[in-house]
Amino acid sequence: MSTRSNPEFRADRIADLGYDYAAQDKQERSACNLCGFDRFVTLSHKDRYGYPARADGCLRCGLVFLNPVMSQEAYSLFYLDVYRPLVSAYHGRLIDAGTIQEEQLDYASERSEFLATRLAGWSGRSLLDVGGSTGVVAHHFKERFGLEATVLDPAPLEIEVARRLGLQTVTGFVESFDAAASAYDLILLCQAVDHLLDVSLALQKIRELLSPDGLFFVDIVDLRAAYRRAGSIEGAIKVDHPFYLTRATMEAYLRRSGLDVLAVDYAPDHLHIGYLCAPGTADPEFLTAPDAVETQWREIRAVQNPLS
Repeated sequence: MSTRSNPEFRADRIADLGYDYAAQDKQERSACNLCGFDRFVTLSHKDRYGYPARADGCLRCGLVFLNPVMSQEAYSLFYLDVYRPLVSAYHGRLIDAGTIQEEQLDYASERSEFLATRLAGWSGRSLLDVGGSTGVVAHHFKERFGLEATVLDPAPLEIEVARRLGLQTVTGFVESFDAAASAYDLILLCQAVDHLLDVSLALQKIRELLSPDGLFFVDIVDLRAAYRRAGSIEGAIKVDHPFYLTRATMEAYLRRSGLDVLAVDYAPDHLHIGYLCAPGTADPEFLTAPDAVETQWREIRAVQNPLS
């Protein structure tokens, strides 16, 4: 590792980007995106990059989110020319649409193995990969399972790489995606749900886009695993993730959106949790158990103030 790539110089590398997060257009959240409650607890006042990004938690259901959060326009500009340089600066190595492809191929292979038994003998033909980045995952699924694949992602440079793989592509966010009444047999939301601006709306849209016999796969960065690994809640917060999910809050989202969980997978990285779902009946009143929410706040406080 060169001197400049040493973690000690991380703050300098991030400062060199000149990104003024504080000046970006933002919107205050007055209600929880999951349960609609309006009382929050502030958990962090900055993120892992050192930006003044406040993270709040809903006192009723336990959902954690950035508040205020950047607008869709601000995030569009962020993904255009800030996101990959910022992640590169944080890790001290180049991470871009080219360098991530080997990592994404390994991920695609792992996810396809998890889904293979469910897709054996399956008659589905169409695939929508939401937040599909450079299209490596969609292309792998297309080749392995014989699917017609479309990639939806807000980053133009990564969409261009996906297009060169021969995939259909759409540049944008799923929350505003106009599918022209199309139905998809398999929808993937891989390592992307945390990036959504409105998880509730996105899952409702996905439920509408899913064919009656379709399947939906989504995985989350488990907040509990992330802050335990980082040793702090600040280390788990980052401006590119408007939301921070746990198994309890993600399963509440799925139940409320009408998506029945068929299988759950704790990923090999011990950080992600994956869900394979099918269309079901929405339970819009489903909530995380109150004792689980209180346990979450106590655990976060213990991580923030460890015993010597």
